[in-house]
Amino acid sequence: MALTAPLSFQLYSARNAPQDADVLGTIASAGFTNVETFGPNHDDPEGFRKRLNAAGLTAKSGHFPLQMIGAELDRVISICRVLGIEIVVAPYLAAEDRPDDKAEWQALGDRLGRLAADCADEGLRFAWHNHDFEFAALADGSLPIEHLLKDGVLWEADVAWMVRAGAEPAAWLERYAGRIVAVHVKDIAPEGENAGEDGWADVGAGVVDWDRLWPLAVGSGASLMIAEHDNPSDFARCARVSGAKLTQLLAANR
Repeated sequence: MALTAPLSFQLYSARNAPQDADVLGTIASAGFTNVETFGPNHDDPEGFRKRLNAAGLTAKSGHFPLQMIGAELDRVISICRVLGIEIVVAPYLAAEDRPDDKAEWQALGDRLGRLAADCADEGLRFAWHNHDFEFAALADGSLPIEHLLKDGVLWEADVAWMVRAGAEPAAWLERYAGRIVAVHVKDIAPEGENAGEDGWADVGAGVVDWDRLWPLAVGSGASLMIAEHDNPSDFARCARVSGAKLTQLLAANR
């Protein structure tokens, strides 16, 4: 896929914004043109679509709980139709729900493959979003991520979580080139800093080498480059700083 929305913002990063904050207006003012949705944004899709339109934003991807995708696919499809979402992303698996061994991870991968096929039947793409636990070796030396990305399952690669897991992002971006539909552009604070933000940083203010990784991510086939901060103390600052860095990266890699 060609890069279609290089200046995107994951709305999860704004979940703790003050209630009276103009979240979408702030994101648009920071230079973003697209957002990635999550839970609360789906409660009133018609109303949220109006707010997106008013801010001049699109929403080409959305995070939906895996259980919801499996049990309420019709509802997920309806939300996607209203919001214009093209990519359905399963974002996380709680620790108590994670498989214990290779066979169980393979079974989960098979399940994801079936969901990907169901989404494809509706003209939607289905992707898995990683954290760090998918890169923890199993008893046989294989990694959960290898069992999850079955044929038909696309990948929303979170580079910063790979770094935290001790994986080399460049190698994984190359290995799964053509299967990567989106990339989370996230940064990690220098060691010992930003403890109140769980050690994360605004994009460009941390240690992840995005000047090197951006062209590799785009070259892997990602159509969306999505800024994210898992726990910013000030979402408006995060949007502003991250937006400036993504704008610089985009200009440097045209």
